[in-house]
Amino acid sequence: MEHYQRQQFDFLLFTAVERYSERLIQHNMGAGNALVRLRQDANAAGVRRDAFVDALFSEFLLDNAAGACFVLQALSSQVMSVPMRENQSIGDLLIQMAKTVFAQLMQQKTEELLEQSTLFEESIL
Repeated sequence: MEHYQRQQFDFLLFTAVERYSERLIQHNMGAGNALVRLRQDANAAGVRRDAFVDALFSEFLLDNAAGACFVLQALSSQVMSVPMRENQSIGDLLIQMAKTVFAQLMQQKTEELLEQSTLFEESIL
């Protein structure tokens, strides 16, 4: 991956984690609650990780084969298993894989940010 592409991906990930964590904190009334809910069920009401990733991919114009390849190239060292549906196009499979692996990384980074926020909240009290 070229350096400029890596920089663009890092910006995408940073933006996603920042937006998602802010949303979680607001919807769950604090970082501590948000962290618990995210770890319990990433797609429950008030968390909806996969819906957020779908919207993010659409907003950043990544919901196509080329966008998926950009994400997959950046995350090529990640390990995952993706169930394949019968008669699924290669493009759809690429998008599904990119969203899945991006969602996992975004959740990991969001959990780290929420943990830090929780510690900060506790030190203020």
